[in-house]
Amino acid sequence: MTNEFVYHVVKPPAALADFVESFWRLENTFEEDKEIVVVPDGRVDLFISRSAKQGFHITLAGVESEPDCVAFEAQTVIFAVSFKLLAIEYVIQQPIADFLNRVIFLPDDFWGFNAGDLSDFDAFCSKAGKRILDILSQTKVDPRKRQLFDAIYSSQGDRSVQDLSEQIQWGERQINRYFQSQFGISLKSYCTILRFRASFPHIKEGKLSPEQNFTDQAHFIREIKRFSGVTPKELLKNVNDRFIQFSTLPRK
Repeated sequence: MTNEFVYHVVKPPAALADFVESFWRLENTFEEDKEIVVVPDGRVDLFISRSAKQGFHITLAGVESEPDCVAFEAQTVIFAVSFKLLAIEYVIQQPIADFLNRVIFLPDDFWGFNAGDLSDFDAFCSKAGKRILDILSQTKVDPRKRQLFDAIYSSQGDRSVQDLSEQIQWGERQINRYFQSQFGISLKSYCTILRFRASFPHIKEGKLSPEQNFTDQAHFIREIKRFSGVTPKELLKNVNDRFIQFSTLPRK
């Protein structure tokens, strides 16, 4: 019996690097549904999927700030675009604040996708990349926002709001209003998610002490439990491979 996730990821071309983290393909080859806990990684994902129960469908997942227990259906195929937050305003072009920790269904012909696109991952990446470039060619990106997200991601969230505000000369209140209205979360909370994401691979390697900017061990444990539902020790055990962070899955 085949029992595994097959995961393949492709980095975007340089022209999309500020907006797209990756294109990826995930297939559940389990012969039965797999119960998993998806933990936050700070991305916004566009999924085109096919499963036995739901057929072909396209969804957009907002920012996750808590663990999500789901039944990953057997024989499901997912092609996805993982967006950085700058893409919400300039590529998706609609706020996602109303679906924090939620997934919304999009039209089945969104961006011209169809069920046939799930037969060729390379063609999907090319089609999605071209569509994103076409959208970006018709808009002008605020350089201040580009600088803000570059600082956030390069530090893996290990910067204070005050520090970021001073660096880019944009007021803290204005930044937080922007985050709340666009993404449904504060900048501080988002940075905490990125610190958790950076910690997740360390925990998988058996490193149970904070390597990011947590106040102390107790703070580290609280934050890990907040985003995964369990302590670092339990997360390390990961019984039956239940806990999944898509951005840290092994590539096959």
